[in-house]
Amino acid sequence: MRPFEYASPTDVSQASLLLNKTWGNSEILAGGTDLLSLMKDDVIRPKRLVNIKEIKELRGISTSARETRIGALTTLAEITDNANIMQTYAALADAVNEAASPQIRNMATLGGNLCQRPRCWYFRSGFGLIPKYEDGQDMVEQGDSRYHAVLGNDGPAKFVSPSTIAPALIAYGAQIRIAGAGSPRQIPLATFFVTPKSENEREHDLKANEIVTDVLLPKPTASMKFGYYEVRQKKAFDWPLAVAAVALDMDGGTVKSARIVMGAVAPTPWIPADAAAFLAGKEVKEDTASVAAQKSVEGAKALKNNSHKIRLAQIAVKRALLKAAGGAA
Repeated sequence: MRPFEYASPTDVSQASLLLNKTWGNSEILAGGTDLLSLMKDDVIRPKRLVNIKEIKELRGISTSARETRIGALTTLAEITDNANIMQTYAALADAVNEAASPQIRNMATLGGNLCQRPRCWYFRSGFGLIPKYEDGQDMVEQGDSRYHAVLGNDGPAKFVSPSTIAPALIAYGAQIRIAGAGSPRQIPLATFFVTPKSENEREHDLKANEIVTDVLLPKPTASMKFGYYEVRQKKAFDWPLAVAAVALDMDGGTVKSARIVMGAVAPTPWIPADAAAFLAGKEVKEDTASVAAQKSVEGAKALKNNSHKIRLAQIAVKRALLKAAGGAA
């Protein structure tokens, strides 16, 4: 690990001033479960670490009549242990429980999970977000692409968005709040994730001197039903091959509107709007769930080694829909 400066501010404004305006010169230290691994492997080389663990305003879970606020420094274990989350946002609790081992859940934070870097083995081996050979050919397309994107992969980025919590949060309509040198801002979590087109860009709508402060979850109405499902190679903790989170606004047994969010299949959480629109006015049964699942992967493009992910993505969507509707998954 290379030498670096270390700062430990006690409020957000101090932290923002300590963060450099250029990515890579400084990094935020929260739980450290991702950042420290990247530094040890010499993938990133920050000149300064800004420890935000002492910023108390970034911690905790609070609930009002309209929404639930989760601070960015709240650990994943604290989320799953919260009675309100378990009762009101059960699909989110499922996603958080699946996101990491018990040991990691006690260290990893919500903000860190949303801002973690891609798990692409080319990136983790130091070849960059958009790895190229010296002759300009794409390393992912020419090499081993078993775990890479099958949707949204027509640009240079072929990695998949690593947060398995993000699809569930987006299904619940989450907003994310960000603070920095300018005015604080609040945006839909769905727009927080972006696909970089060059090595100089990041995967999040976050400036180098900005900090994620909290996530806001609207309180679901009584007519809403939610489901979460992921497919992975082994039952013990593993990175998923496909993830689906769904939200159904029901009128009796009929869908008024739906939201489907897929993970581990694209550089950002993937929202197949046509598949969700298909469900409107229908009951969620085996056949309708199957058609919606097929529509969710329309336009998918397999790379050299990952055609299996298209089928697995369909399975995840179908089972999440049936789970939300109360059917067998």
